[in-house]
Amino acid sequence: MRKIIEYCIVSADGTFDDPDPVQAGVRGYQDDAYVRDSLGLFHACDAMLFGRATYELFARSYGLGGGNPAYAVRFNAMRKYVFSSKLEHAEWNNSTIVRGDVVEQVTRLKQQPGANLVVLGHGRLSETLLQHRLIDVLELSIYPELLGRGRPFLRDGQAVKLKLTATKSFANNVKLIYEPRS
Repeated sequence: MRKIIEYCIVSADGTFDDPDPVQAGVRGYQDDAYVRDSLGLFHACDAMLFGRATYELFARSYGLGGGNPAYAVRFNAMRKYVFSSKLEHAEWNNSTIVRGDVVEQVTRLKQQPGANLVVLGHGRLSETLLQHRLIDVLELSIYPELLGRGRPFLRDGQAVKLKLTATKSFANNVKLIYEPRS
């Protein structure tokens, strides 16, 4: 069965904010070793899962040839599944809009043959997948800034126990790799 890996960039105080300004600052912390490591993850996956807002952000950036060129080549080649009841058209190449029960649709995708699936960023889609234990690996890239604002990783009342499976250090940041525990 395919695994779902969530890859999320968060501040040292555990929050994330509007991705546009954060992404601009985060790029300065991503050295060559970090980019190679991230590309290794993206090449081990054959499809991406998005909620509407994250999809639109990435489609604007990478679908138009922007963003890190190494990521852009891989992202543009990958199949993309967008979970949205509002999105009318998915213009970014290899994109499919998925409607209906998210848990049912993602469970079906996990059971299909192929490589792993990756979720970029963290939003309502990721929260739903975590709640239903559909995320197998949570890869948090911690960058060295204390934002003092932003959204916490989960809403009040939600909790997920994690098991640390690996750490990776880079010149300017770390990646913490967890598996959700039952």
